Amino acid sequence: MSRRRQIYEGKAKILYEGPEPGTLIQYFKDDATAFNAQKRGTISGKGVLNNRISEHIFTLLGQIGVPTHFIRRLNMREQLIRQVEIIPIEVVVRNVAAGTLSQRLGIEEGTQLPRTIIEYYYKDDALGDPMVADEHIACFGWASQEEMNDIADMAVRVNDFLCGLFAAIHIRLVDFKLEFGRLWENDYARTILADEISPDGCRLWDMTTNEKLDKDRFRRDLGGEAEAYQEVARRLGLLPEGEGNMVLDLDQHRQRRGK
Repeated sequence: MSRRRQIYEGKAKILYEGPEPGTLIQYFKDDATAFNAQKRGTISGKGVLNNRISEHIFTLLGQIGVPTHFIRRLNMREQLIRQVEIIPIEVVVRNVAAGTLSQRLGIEEGTQLPRTIIEYYYKDDALGDPMVADEHIACFGWASQEEMNDIADMAVRVNDFLCGLFAAIHIRLVDFKLEFGRLWENDYARTILADEISPDGCRLWDMTTNEKLDKDRFRRDLGGEAEAYQEVARRLGLLPEGEGNMVLDLDQHRQRRGK
């Protein structure tokens, strides 16, 4: 089967034309980037693991009534999604001080925040995705007030659900990134969750050891990136003990054959 027309390529995924109008195929790459793509590398099998983890989380969110772009997983690296108009705002939900929050405010990394913080960043790689306030979003028309209300409500709901999901497998959800899109139905647009939720966009720490099980292992040259992603998948019940290498070997075999 020939590859469908490519619509877009980002740092971690490629979007292809879908089989039906209003759909796209989302392909997960092994490419890893950090610091607005100033650091680049590869995490072997990352795309396979992120595809499965994101499928699992989006499916669960759909079951509790959070609207998402996810339709179904197609194979080891691809999923079928609804085509949306991406709202150019990255939403970062923080439960624990880490990363740029610790750097900006001088708060020790690992400090539990008194309350959850929601931050907004304007999606523009050339500008380094600058942090913005609601006033900027309204002033420049990046999203309407109704859309921002929906986004904030969904972000809180997703956070509540994910905190419980990860706590049940002894993982602390430190912070994570969300993206949203407009799903157009005639002249009406509905705001839904888009992109992915995986160790690429979440900080996930083991509750006992504070071991990092996310992309910070790549950002900070800690090593063991693939093993950390596998551990998250394993704890979620997506990768039975000992299956990790077998799945990744199968994926590499298929890629060599061009499938």
